[in-house]
Amino acid sequence: MNLLEKTIAAIEPANQELAAQAATQLTNIMEADDNSLGQFRELLLRYIAITNQLNPGLPDKCTVICCGSHGAASEAVSAYPEETTLQMTKSYLIGQGAAANAFAEFSGSELFVADFGIKAENIDIPGLIDCRIGNGTANIAQGPAMSRKQAVQTIEKGIELADKLIAEGFDCLLPGEMGIANTTISAAIVAALCEKAAPEVTGRGTNISNERLANKTRIVEKALSLNQPDKKDGLDVLAKVGGFEFGAIAGLILGFAARHKAVILDGANCAAAALIAQSLAPACVDYLLPSHRGGEPSQGFALEKLGLTPLLHLDLRLGEACGSSILAKELDTMLNLWDVASHLPHDPVEEPFQNAYMPTIAPKITNKTFDFYLSTMQDLDSPAMHACKARIDNLVKPLESLGALEQIAIEIAGITGDELPGCGLDRALICFTGKVTNPLQMQLTAATAQSARADVTIAHVREGLPLTAAFDFGREQGEFLSLSYPLLGLSLAEIDEHAPFGTTADLLHQELLNADGSLKYPADQFLTRAPESAQPFIGAMIGAIIAAAHNSSFIILDDEASEIIARYTELLCPAVRPYILHVQPLLLKANCTLPGGLIAGMGMDIADASLYMLNHMRTFAESKVAIANDGPGADRQQP
Repeated sequence: MNLLEKTIAAIEPANQELAAQAATQLTNIMEADDNSLGQFRELLLRYIAITNQLNPGLPDKCTVICCGSHGAASEAVSAYPEETTLQMTKSYLIGQGAAANAFAEFSGSELFVADFGIKAENIDIPGLIDCRIGNGTANIAQGPAMSRKQAVQTIEKGIELADKLIAEGFDCLLPGEMGIANTTISAAIVAALCEKAAPEVTGRGTNISNERLANKTRIVEKALSLNQPDKKDGLDVLAKVGGFEFGAIAGLILGFAARHKAVILDGANCAAAALIAQSLAPACVDYLLPSHRGGEPSQGFALEKLGLTPLLHLDLRLGEACGSSILAKELDTMLNLWDVASHLPHDPVEEPFQNAYMPTIAPKITNKTFDFYLSTMQDLDSPAMHACKARIDNLVKPLESLGALEQIAIEIAGITGDELPGCGLDRALICFTGKVTNPLQMQLTAATAQSARADVTIAHVREGLPLTAAFDFGREQGEFLSLSYPLLGLSLAEIDEHAPFGTTADLLHQELLNADGSLKYPADQFLTRAPESAQPFIGAMIGAIIAAAHNSSFIILDDEASEIIARYTELLCPAVRPYILHVQPLLLKANCTLPGGLIAGMGMDIADASLYMLNHMRTFAESKVAIANDGPGADRQQP
């Protein structure tokens, strides 16, 4: 047996016994509210099954960027010239200013870069791992990309690298790739293995023009027709329409799966490589964690065939382990939460919260107070935003390829008045609650706040006072914290501390939204139409949002209850909209109904990721990498 055959033989389905035990324990701890964790519950249980440990520690992560050139690059299917592959490889290891560098730093992952077949002679880059198969693949529009022998070789090189990394102590892989024209290759792989037509799977890749997209689609179509890859044989597909880095990632996946280690998939190219691995060893899918749904249409078909549902929807279009790095941070949060929850009720953690109590006497509040905030709300700093956007457009990546992260960074620049706001901004969480809070809620809030590095204020709302008193209480909390914290999470605990998690959100959803999810009432009516028990909490949340926005904090929302209140606040005061980050379901599709800060904390991680991008990436000029020669990037990027 060769290495590939031995590795495939060693892959077995993940053991679900401990995951089932954890699921039962979670149900007991959460008092049957464990489904309130939504897809995060599945992420946690899937990781427990992968590790076969009931209480796994935080993973030791490695990011591996597999580099290889493609003959199809000569067909003008990308916005960047072929030599960009080598230039970017140098950027990872010499300039260290690419997205892979920034996001590995963000997630606490060690970065490795391997050459599986860059088209160049005498490559001498310090730190580059030599896994070369050949001097780039052949042009799939003219014949097979490689021989079947090379296809086996590239997968085995990936397996060998997996073995080395695992021997060094890494137990969680974040694979990525670099190779101009690789989304053409992934489109062809997915078309072959998922039985789709070229127009269905071919996307814009590096943000190419309509004309180049039409040409790219034609090349994929021609490659499939000419080479006739066998959908039942992953090796045949790899050899005929694949690429060296795709085989390498497939090998890495197989190597990690054989050793019961996790692999967090990134975007379209990783998904295509995973299809090849699945074709060879279907059980390897048990060891895959999907991260995000990107902009390439091929990825959706690949994830469907793999049976994986990603949590993140950030419109990312870059295959340098960006989305997987964010998912890795969310996994750390869930493991921290599980570490706390699994020791309850006998071993609770400290709750280092500030407690604020609404006064018993209602203050005199007039319309002038409200009008003051509305009339003096600051506009975002346009020069800072324009300067920030200009820098982001010229970072060494395809134009707009980091989707929501780019817009978040620009908004933070506008809010702070700093075109380059730094990483690790101070952050706090306000959790509005009643007189008494569910003890389990407080433990979970402590765990998630610790992961998000957020200071927590538990703000106790009193009932039976005028709504103006609740508004003023929330205003005071938002005013005070926004003076010190540029990032401010807003959450709401259950109004009834005995109610199941998600009850308040469900109540507000039923009473304040239409069946299609739109707002049911005009701005001046919704508060009186809200359930009476929720009105003081809504008033306090509105006060906090308006005051925090007024003081230029970036407001990060929590569960659906927070979302609904914020949407109505935006209706009341449109000027607050740019200050608010809607996390779920816009950026996270987790169906999580747990209140108390989990979603807000993860939103803080996403905001932090955007700042790592802004601060740790370098421009084309700084990195000496070629700019786009097609699409909008050709006009806006500067050499």
